Amino acid sequence: MEYTYTILDSDAKSNLQLQHYLEEFNDFTCKGVVKNYNDGLDTILKQTPDIVFVRLDENAPQYFQMIVELHQYLIEIPLFIALASSKKHAYQAIKNHFYDYWLLPFNEFEIRKTIFKLKMRMPKEAQPKTLLLQSYKDYRYLNTSEIMYLQADNNATDFFMQDGSTISAFKTLKTFENSLPSNFVRIHQSYIINTSFVSRINYGKGICTLKHHKLHLPFSRTYRSNVENLKHHLSKNSISTLN
Repeated sequence: MEYTYTILDSDAKSNLQLQHYLEEFNDFTCKGVVKNYNDGLDTILKQTPDIVFVRLDENAPQYFQMIVELHQYLIEIPLFIALASSKKHAYQAIKNHFYDYWLLPFNEFEIRKTIFKLKMRMPKEAQPKTLLLQSYKDYRYLNTSEIMYLQADNNATDFFMQDGSTISAFKTLKTFENSLPSNFVRIHQSYIINTSFVSRINYGKGICTLKHHKLHLPFSRTYRSNVENLKHHLSKNSISTLN
């Protein structure tokens, strides 16, 4: 159960500050930080976050237009929260159905109040722990906590289980990418991993190591942002020691 968000802001300092404040809420995960309209639209369509934080200053009209455009592609668009240095764009933000309007610099108390109201409005349901693989009259049920990773095999997908077994499904990896629980992350054109099994991320070699069988799976540049989010998530719940 998590809330995903994207930030559209060219100011690196405010981006880091916002992510820092949201770290207080362990169920919030960043799905991307972008600096302009085109990258913002592409990231929203690709990641479909729950919330989008938008810096409304010099580019405000462009971002209002983006919300109109999103209705052409998505049945349900994310909640938008405005970030601005003044109240200049507040009226237009209301007209474009922004959920909230935060004045900069950030007010930690205001952030906390908005997040708790948002959670009441958008309660997250627990995701199912069992995955059904159906082929004709054959119904197979997999406990998702026992799936270590998925690997693409042409137009089929192989599930590699904790007990060492392999189960095949005649569907593409893309089919399962958005239906699995949030602890499953795509790191490569050919791999989706269960983050519960990750024991190491090596950027030099471009691999993720999984527990138990010490499997080394490559991650690609295309999915580097997913790996960054994974590293950030794992680091939040770890005791850090620097070499």
